[in-house]
Amino acid sequence: MQMNRACIEFLNGYFSTHERSEKTKAAYLSDITQFQEFVGSDLGLLLINGNHIERWAADLREKGYAPASIRRKIVVLKVFCSYWVRNGAMTESPFWRVKISYGRIEQLPRALTEIEMRDILRQAKKEHSANNQGEIRIYLDPPKASAREYRKLRNLTLLELLFATGMRVGEVSSIDVKDFFIKEALFKIKGKGGRERLAFIVDKETLQVLKEYLKVRMKIETPCPALFLNAAGNRRSTQAIAKIIARLRENGGVKRNVTPHMLRHTVATLLLRNGVDIRVVQEFLGHASIATTQRYVHIVKEHMIRELKKRHPSLNLRKNI
Repeated sequence: MQMNRACIEFLNGYFSTHERSEKTKAAYLSDITQFQEFVGSDLGLLLINGNHIERWAADLREKGYAPASIRRKIVVLKVFCSYWVRNGAMTESPFWRVKISYGRIEQLPRALTEIEMRDILRQAKKEHSANNQGEIRIYLDPPKASAREYRKLRNLTLLELLFATGMRVGEVSSIDVKDFFIKEALFKIKGKGGRERLAFIVDKETLQVLKEYLKVRMKIETPCPALFLNAAGNRRSTQAIAKIIARLRENGGVKRNVTPHMLRHTVATLLLRNGVDIRVVQEFLGHASIATTQRYVHIVKEHMIRELKKRHPSLNLRKNI
């Protein structure tokens, strides 16, 4: 079997038995295609060896890929080889004799300051209340997904939900109306790897925004089950949600680039900073491993050290000694 056919069959076969997001599928397709282009589409599957893998890793490094990106691509290739070993097309994985050094991989989460987060929330509320005199209401009855008033309420709700729950942007995009249990003030989320978890809304103001939004959303006539709609009445994409956050950031006067994932990092960091147990934060974020959550501890420690250097009592006491 040649590489071009092996790649197609792997992507079709692997994702038919492993439930993954569209973003993950796209990443696998990109990485496998990149390796195929490197070794050649006509290379036989059985001819893949450790030398190919090590040379590809070296090529990626020369092209300036970050260590974390190289590792991800190599992991995808390893999954690809393991798949064909399980299916009998390869007698053994070429990875058993491969050793790759990725260099130092350190990706600390980028979080917003409380002031930046407050400015973005304030901007969303300001835009929504501009024509509503501060009230959460819609003028069209029945409302339309293309209505300006609906979009403002939707944008405010999106921002409130992202910060309140720490959801990934893909999780928010994939939420359906039925996933919001209004009486219990919770969402049922399908996260990475098909793992399900619950997200609770504990802020009364956020819950009120969500309730008012749901009233409006339920009146919009569309066959789409999504909670958040675009102007055409279809599901709001992750890219479109990211654009909403970027615009609110810019209009709110926040200088640096802000992504939806930074809101997730922000709420996680602030939870730990406020003394919430790391296991609770792990469950809140839907991390499979506590090691992933522990990345936020480094940020909290850095903040603590900065504050101690400013305010530790010994700094003032020594002035009088």
